[in-house]
Amino acid sequence: MRFLKLAVLYTALLTGANAALADAALEAMREGTMRKLLFHSDAQPVSQAPFTTPEGEEFTLADWQGKYVLLNFWATWCAPCRHEMPALDALQREFGGETFEVVTIATGRNTLQGIERFFAEPSDTAPPITDLPILLDPKSDLASEMGVLGLPITVILNPEGEEIARMRGDAEWYGESARAIIAALISGAG
Repeated sequence: MRFLKLAVLYTALLTGANAALADAALEAMREGTMRKLLFHSDAQPVSQAPFTTPEGEEFTLADWQGKYVLLNFWATWCAPCRHEMPALDALQREFGGETFEVVTIATGRNTLQGIERFFAEPSDTAPPITDLPILLDPKSDLASEMGVLGLPITVILNPEGEEIARMRGDAEWYGESARAIIAALISGAG
């Protein structure tokens, strides 16, 4: 029954439903841990504070404009982050491309060695992280300007680079509900 409900809502989005119906459909897809994902009634501007790769290459969130972005703030010492990172990796593997990207940013004091170990060490239930970027916000400038209090925080950005949804805490990002939400979002991106 749940799959049928998600299929009907997804179909409504694909067939060009109006914005209000699309918003209602996305809201209705929120099941399980996705109930914590809160969609904004109006898109919100985001910080353009820079963050870097381990090699020092600088980026801002504007570098991902043109696609939906699932932006995840995390840290090596964060147990819930460790729990959800394999699901984010799987989500990137399935949906990552021209219209969608998972962007993970280690915020605060995280050593590169600690991050690499975090990504390389499989847990009892998950393989190593292979498809997510290592991006750094060592002084938490971006996190601070984005109102990140506690970790993990996940933000969804629209192709215009605006925040359209936010979640506090970890979630089953590769669960049926999360995948339906992402599929619905990117189906309208083409």
